[in-house]
Amino acid sequence: MNEIKVGLIGFGNIGAGVVRLLNDNAATIRQKIGTGIVLKKIADLDITSDRGVTVDPSLLTTDVNDIFNDPEISIVIELIGGYEPAKSFVLKAISAGKHVVTANKALLALHGDELYAAAARKGVEVQFEAAVGGGIPVLSAIKGNLAANRFNSVFGIMNGTCNYILTRMTQEGADFGEVLKSAQELGYAEPDPTFDIEGTDTAHKLAVLASLCFGTRIDFGAIHTEGITGISGIDISYAAEFGYRIKLLAIGKRTDDGQLELRVHPTMIPLHNPLADVNGVFNAIRLTGDFVGPVLFYGRGAGQNPTASAVVGDLIALSRSIRAGVQTRRAAPLGFLDEAVTTLPLKPMEEIVTSFMLRFTALDQPGVLAGIAGVLGKNGISIESMVQTARHNGGAAVPIVIMTHEAKEGAIRAALAEIDRFDFISEKSRFIRIEDNLE
Repeated sequence: MNEIKVGLIGFGNIGAGVVRLLNDNAATIRQKIGTGIVLKKIADLDITSDRGVTVDPSLLTTDVNDIFNDPEISIVIELIGGYEPAKSFVLKAISAGKHVVTANKALLALHGDELYAAAARKGVEVQFEAAVGGGIPVLSAIKGNLAANRFNSVFGIMNGTCNYILTRMTQEGADFGEVLKSAQELGYAEPDPTFDIEGTDTAHKLAVLASLCFGTRIDFGAIHTEGITGISGIDISYAAEFGYRIKLLAIGKRTDDGQLELRVHPTMIPLHNPLADVNGVFNAIRLTGDFVGPVLFYGRGAGQNPTASAVVGDLIALSRSIRAGVQTRRAAPLGFLDEAVTTLPLKPMEEIVTSFMLRFTALDQPGVLAGIAGVLGKNGISIESMVQTARHNGGAAVPIVIMTHEAKEGAIRAALAEIDRFDFISEKSRFIRIEDNLE
């Protein structure tokens, strides 16, 4: 077979990067797989705007069926994002007997099971390395060289927008709104940044990662998800005082009783941990396998070129199989046999055990500390250390910050709800979870 013909749906920023990579590195790709990968058709609603890449106009179409109905096209790339029409397009490609490459983590997080089952029935593959971590090759590592391991945990900083914002707030003392605006101007954040800053994008990626690491179906709606909009400069300052840095962390853990912890939220990470030094738009994903131990993947988690690299990597893997005459799937999409994929129960957030930083805003008057400590003790919460701002004249409200030993989140929430009913509490109390042991 002299050439592998490919159809591309979605000629946006990432699509243009894929076109550029296939053009610029055509000779390198041929040297590595023994054949060329050629774009036969590119479908997009807009085929007139300049994408900054050279494309034969005859390849462009506004009718996606030109790809589905072309018998020469053996692989379809979906890069339009979102749920629909992306889901329908992927199912049509599968129905036509074509392999699929996608970077659509949202689609996989919510509808992956349906897409994988359809692909299994047709004997084609769905590849999605670019869906998590941009150019970081973490998914292929989980399914490939690390496949012999039973994974115990996965932690990740997986949203460049949030990491950029938190980095600048930490390093410069900048305000959240100010940094978000800057991120939008630089192209790091979308005009509507909700999916990023509210943690949804990270949760999509965690759902994909957890399904591969633990061989389980994931109910996306059950993943506890918090963003960074509530993080203030005072939180960052106190975290640093105690020896921590705040990151938006995706956490997946297999518990001893067979449950999973799946959660996304701002997390205090010890300064000595490598994840604390992942700054700017960079991403990092840390896996722990029972034999390999901890493995850290680091790199640019988004952007045109890194994501295009991952997409074309999937194209190359599929092209090798096609050229070798492989008639069935090389491997199931999650790395587990279809019949071995289970549905593991998720541990409720109120049962999660970790340490916490508690921040109260209280009037500076006698009895405040005794009242707070009494409620914490009644709920079984032990204080490790505390910082109280210097006293002010006139009983003005001051912050009180308490570090706890490990406690159940349900107990923390119950205690804070009771403490907030005291007359001396002037603002709603806050907590940030701490991960001291990232194994």
